[in-house]
Amino acid sequence: MKVEALENLKMIKESARDFAEAHIRPHVMEWDESQHFPMDLFHKMGKHGFLGVIVPVKYGGVGLGYQEYITVIEEIGKVCGSIGLSVAAHNSLCTNHILMFGKEEQKQKYLPKLASGQWIGAWGLTEPNTGSDAGRMRCVAEKDGDYYVLNGAKNFITHGKSGHVAVVIARTGELLDSHGMTAFVVERGTPGFSGGKKENKLGMRASETAEMIFDNCRLHKSQILGEVGDGFIQSLKILDGGRISIAALSVAIAKGAYEAAVQYSQERQQFGKPISKFQAICFKLADMATKIEAAELLTRKAGFLKDKGETSTTISAMAKLYASEISCQVANEAVQVYGGYGYTKDFPVEKYYRDAKLCTIGEGTSEIQKVVISRQLLKK
Repeated sequence: MKVEALENLKMIKESARDFAEAHIRPHVMEWDESQHFPMDLFHKMGKHGFLGVIVPVKYGGVGLGYQEYITVIEEIGKVCGSIGLSVAAHNSLCTNHILMFGKEEQKQKYLPKLASGQWIGAWGLTEPNTGSDAGRMRCVAEKDGDYYVLNGAKNFITHGKSGHVAVVIARTGELLDSHGMTAFVVERGTPGFSGGKKENKLGMRASETAEMIFDNCRLHKSQILGEVGDGFIQSLKILDGGRISIAALSVAIAKGAYEAAVQYSQERQQFGKPISKFQAICFKLADMATKIEAAELLTRKAGFLKDKGETSTTISAMAKLYASEISCQVANEAVQVYGGYGYTKDFPVEKYYRDAKLCTIGEGTSEIQKVVISRQLLKK
C-alpha cells in the first residue's frame, strides 16, 4: 500500500475511533439493556461518512475502498458490536445492492439519502422457513400489469422496523429455480409494507432485528433492481462483500475483548503480583493475539481482492468463517481472564461474549461458509 493510502487509512482509523469513544462508548450498556436502536447516532455517522464509505462521491458517498471500510467497522465494532453490525448491514447489504445492481435513476434517488444517513437501509432475504435454504422462499411477487404484488414475510432483518428503505428478494418464478427470484427496492410507507416482531436477542441488542411483512404490497416495475429473475444471483454477489463486513466485525469484537483482557490482567493482582505474570494468563493472551492477527490478515486480503475487482468468494468465506469462530474463542477467554467479574455486567467482556456469537450465524452460518469454500475449492 502506498504511503499516501496508509496515511489516509490512519486518518480514517483515528476519526472512527474518536467518534466511537465520544458518541458510542458512554451509552453502550444503556442501549444494550434497553435494546434501544439509536437512530440519531446513525444520522451523525452519516455526516461523518461512515454510512457511505464505499459509495462513489457522485452519489453522496466518500468513494473509498474496502480497506477503509474494514477499518471503520473495526473501530466502531471494538466499542460496540451492535452499532458495528448496523453500520455493516447498512453499507454492505442494502446500500451496496443498490450501488451494484441499481439503474442510474435508482442510484441517484436512494444512494445520497443512504450515504448521508438521512435514510437507514434494510435487506431482506431470510424468511421464517428459509434461512440457508433461500431457494424455498415463500415471499412471492406476482406480476399484475406494470406492477408486482408482494406477499409474505422476512425475518431476522437488521432495521426491519426502522429502516426507511429495504432491498427485498422475492420469488417471481418457480420454487427452487435460482433464476426465479427478483430484487425490489421497497420504501417505508408503501401500502402493505410493515414491520413485525422485534427479536429479543442474546447479544447485539442495540442493533434492531425484526420482521418485515408484505400484505398485497404493490410495487411498480421501476422498483426492480437489475432484471427479473436475477435476485438470487445478485444476493450471492452481495454476500461476498457482506462476509467481509462480518469478518471485520468479528475481528473488532475479538480486539475489544482482547484489549480489555490485557488491561485487566495488568491491573488485577493475585498472590502478590499482576495476573499477567502468570503463564496461564499470558499464554491465553498470546493465543488470543495470534488468532486476531491471522483473522485480520484474511479479512484484509478479502478486502484487497474486492478493491481490485477480483473474485473474493473463497477468501471472503474463509475470512468470515475463521474470524467469527475466533471471535467467540477470544471473547470466551477474555471472560476467563476476568474470572467471576467477567460474568458480570459491571465489566465489558460479557457483552463481547454475547455479541460474538451472532457473527457465526448472520450472513451465512459457519457451516454454510464451509459449503461455499469447499465448492469453490473443488471447482479447481
